[in-house]
Amino acid sequence: MCAQNVVIVESPAKAKTINKYLGSDYIVLASMGHVRDLPAKNGSVDPDNKFAMQWEVSDRSQKSLNEITRAAKGAKNIYLATDPDREGEAISWHLADILQERGFLKDKILHRVTFNEITKNAVKEAFTHPRKIDQTLVDAYLARRALDYLVGFGISPILWRKLPGARSAGRVQSVALRLICERENEIEKFNPQEYWTVEGQFLTAKNQSFTARLTHLAGKKLEKFTLNNATDSKNAVATLKDATYTVQSVERKQVQRHPAAPFITSTLQQEASRKLGFGVSRTMRTAQRLYEGVDLGGETVGLITYMRTDGPTLSGEAIAGARAVIAKKYGDEYVPSSPRQYSSKSKNAQEAHEAICPTDMSRTPEMMRKYLKDDEFALYDIIWKRTVASQMASAKLEQVAIDIAADNKAGIFRANGSVILFNGFLALYREDQDDNEGDKDVGDKDADGNILPPLNEGDKPTSKDILPHQHFTEPPPRYSEASLVKRLEELGIGRPSTYASIIDVIQDRGYARVEKKRFIAEERGRIVTAFLENFFPRYVEYDFTANLEQELDNIAEGSSIWQSVLEDFWQGFSKKLDETKELRITDVLNVLNDELSVYLFPAREDGSDPRSCPTCKKGSLSLKPGKFGFFIGCSNYPECKYTRQLSQDDSSDTTPLDEPVVLGKDPQTGLDITLRKGPYGTYVQLGEEIREEIPPPPPKEPKPGSKAKAPAKPKAPAKPKVKVTKPKRASLPQGTTADSVTLDQALSLLALPRFIGNHPDTGEKIEANLGRFGPYLKYQAMFVSIPKADDMFTIGMDRSVQLIAEKAAKPPSTRGRFGRKKAAAPAAKKAAPKKAAPKKEPAVKKPAAKKATTAKKTTTTKKAAAKKS
Repeated sequence: MCAQNVVIVESPAKAKTINKYLGSDYIVLASMGHVRDLPAKNGSVDPDNKFAMQWEVSDRSQKSLNEITRAAKGAKNIYLATDPDREGEAISWHLADILQERGFLKDKILHRVTFNEITKNAVKEAFTHPRKIDQTLVDAYLARRALDYLVGFGISPILWRKLPGARSAGRVQSVALRLICERENEIEKFNPQEYWTVEGQFLTAKNQSFTARLTHLAGKKLEKFTLNNATDSKNAVATLKDATYTVQSVERKQVQRHPAAPFITSTLQQEASRKLGFGVSRTMRTAQRLYEGVDLGGETVGLITYMRTDGPTLSGEAIAGARAVIAKKYGDEYVPSSPRQYSSKSKNAQEAHEAICPTDMSRTPEMMRKYLKDDEFALYDIIWKRTVASQMASAKLEQVAIDIAADNKAGIFRANGSVILFNGFLALYREDQDDNEGDKDVGDKDADGNILPPLNEGDKPTSKDILPHQHFTEPPPRYSEASLVKRLEELGIGRPSTYASIIDVIQDRGYARVEKKRFIAEERGRIVTAFLENFFPRYVEYDFTANLEQELDNIAEGSSIWQSVLEDFWQGFSKKLDETKELRITDVLNVLNDELSVYLFPAREDGSDPRSCPTCKKGSLSLKPGKFGFFIGCSNYPECKYTRQLSQDDSSDTTPLDEPVVLGKDPQTGLDITLRKGPYGTYVQLGEEIREEIPPPPPKEPKPGSKAKAPAKPKAPAKPKVKVTKPKRASLPQGTTADSVTLDQALSLLALPRFIGNHPDTGEKIEANLGRFGPYLKYQAMFVSIPKADDMFTIGMDRSVQLIAEKAAKPPSTRGRFGRKKAAAPAAKKAAPKKAAPKKEPAVKKPAAKKATTAKKTTTTKKAAAKKS
């Protein structure tokens, strides 16, 4: 393998696409992502030596590095074509540094090339304008990596000593976890408030019906809690029912609604979550495939631009392409007079990056359908529509507000509605509403599409019915992946390349779980967050973390020196570490008991002290450290041995699910499906165990003509054999709680293993199932873990084949039964040469058998070897 020009990218898919564009004079190799990192041990970053860093090449990267260095030997030009962001610049810097250290850059020219899309024109254009590695971007990467290391290796050992079961604390992940835990605290402390609304149903003279909401009562404007009980609302209805009504005013106004900006990383993740149900990792994985290239009937082409960006701007070529598509498909009236320009609202946005958009607007989703897998098509579809819609004309609506007054001045009702006069961009794309807005006033919802009958001032509609409606305020909703990303972006925390990893780390460390697409803080996560908020408050503050992100941006722009930023951080942080090392566990527990009191000691129905021991009535309940984490125990130990789990209500000593809970009946068999608790956890069961006695066989009759035998002594009656038919059972997946299990979920679990289909290449069946280590695919003799972003009940053939191929491509030494990496066995130590044993006279032995002769020969050989040594 030798060529004059060697090109290095991150992934094999990207290498394959670019190789087709460049031709035979170029060899394109993949680094497989980062080739080296800081070793996971103390001392990898040295604050006393200008934050010098020790780098280590990973075992995974060694093979690709060897291939790169072999190719670099005979090359004249080396092109570093990694992604156009800080991480991509860092990978190029690492590669250049390694090649320099190994002496492979002598008499060679090193180039750095970047492109925002993987198309033939974009790639060839980039190679005609190479540049040098941007050291300011590298410095920003070094500062971020050092910060993350110092925080992780500073706080984590303290967590391990003070909080049993706690794992390492990430700098940005801890702040994201704080958001999740704070929301959980808000929900627990929330007290619902009752309020009532009154709705009137009216008929026009032409018998057209419409609905209006009471806004004024007896001349006073109604606030949200003016009517806060049934009596007041019924009294209001009584004064309104017998009244006659007149249209007091009709307000009409025309408004415009403008299209949303093209996607950036965060908005793509949010919209894919809401519209497609994709997790953040699934979205980014799918976008990566669209960016790196798809086979379009023999030609591999990148279908979208780079997908890690916070800049919503579009290139002139993209704008022109979108406007041409709009004119052709919808007509000139849908093309605005001038192109739309977008800018980011985020103060930390890197505007040099373009928005995520199709590389060729003429490639409609319908044209691409046959070339794309299901996930790829769904994501490409919303990217194409959002981009084209962003350049379409605004929608025009007429909003109508009608006030209907009672003639006896008892009250005023208001009806809202709107009519779309010109749909504009709405003809192609409508952005989903945010799902994290919390409680709203009833009736304040968007009135689009609520068409009112034609009414004029002075008209007298008839009151058909006046109805009171009871409501209760609701706590703020838990974060979804989409709303968490949005909040992080609003706070200026994290960057486009980090959102997916932040969310993955929070779940992988057991700090939070996703249930019904919402984050729920786990016990471990809440304890870690409470600890950090009380003992490291500055370092989990939102503003502090956002300001650090701004400092990193300043480094990238060349206005700050990375070592100076780290020095300012380290001075305060190292002092805090020293203070916290002296903490006693008792001090930590006292703080956690107070901080998490609502969660740890919920109010009791009888009004008694939530912290009094329910068993001995003398001791006080407190958080206790155990071998595998925390639990609640009595201060009167060892006299009182009362304990319970953290999240379990201590109003009674019983454990949940002491008795089976019937979820419903199986539609096929009619048997009960129950939820039960066994020694290994909670599970669902179909029917009951069936025990049948099998009667003993009748005694054999003597054959005709045979002599009769003397009667045998009577034997004890044999115990009847019992045939036991075990019912079908299925364990609950990790993270699923007993109170959240539905009948449909139980039926799905009992139907496992799920047949997905036959492999398109081999015809062998592929099944999805649930095992000890979580969901997995079974194919032939292979077991492949199903990632968290996928669902074992919905995963399709394309995705299954991909996961199987990825596992098959890994070397056997890195594959465990369920895809987990196994540590390579340590190399056997070379034994030290033994000293020759002193000679002994051979003992006189009798002639031995053949086996003994063999043993004798072996002994002689050993002696000869020893003598030689």
